Amino acid sequence: MRLVDQWAAVEQSLPHGWEDVRLTLRTEQPGELARAAQVLGPMNAGRLGDELVFHVRPAGGASGPEAARRLFARLDGDRVWCVLSAGEVREAEALAVTHVQATRADDQWSDALEALPADWSDVLGEIEVASSDLLPRVALLCAPVNPTRDLESVSFTFRCARGAGYGVSPAMARRCFARLDEEGIAVRVGIRGMLADTRNADTQGAVNVTAKR
Repeated sequence: MRLVDQWAAVEQSLPHGWEDVRLTLRTEQPGELARAAQVLGPMNAGRLGDELVFHVRPAGGASGPEAARRLFARLDGDRVWCVLSAGEVREAEALAVTHVQATRADDQWSDALEALPADWSDVLGEIEVASSDLLPRVALLCAPVNPTRDLESVSFTFRCARGAGYGVSPAMARRCFARLDEEGIAVRVGIRGMLADTRNADTQGAVNVTAKR
């Protein structure tokens, strides 16, 4: 069966309100797996043994159903015959981050900044992810903020500087969060700590500061 037809069958079987489906793909000829990985590269397909694993989300974009259909059609056109299997399916309510209303990430960031005092200069930000499966994609989309993995939770931290200093600008952080919104990735964006009236000493970052929590 053609790959596009296999995907159509999977898509029809998904529950109403689905938000994410984990797909596994293997090629009938093992030597063609590299070609399949190349074609599915835009969907962030990762190799696991002799299979490729990736996610499709209805929000659209590079991981949306239409993008998947186009890439599957390309493999069919190249006569790279594959077997597609559906794994874990997440519905909308399952993706909500605990204690957080499902609001846009860039709106959460704006609200967090508005709550800061007028003299803030540096913050330690946090991106809490709904599922560990989404960590690689979030890290990629938010690469400009230089996210640091927090091993004690399913989250990243990052530094943001209002003016001079070490950290991403607030505007750049907002653009990264907008990318998450475009792909429908549920996260909680917040601020763990804040500094005010900082003076930077060469590469040491913020020193001689009044620290506020």
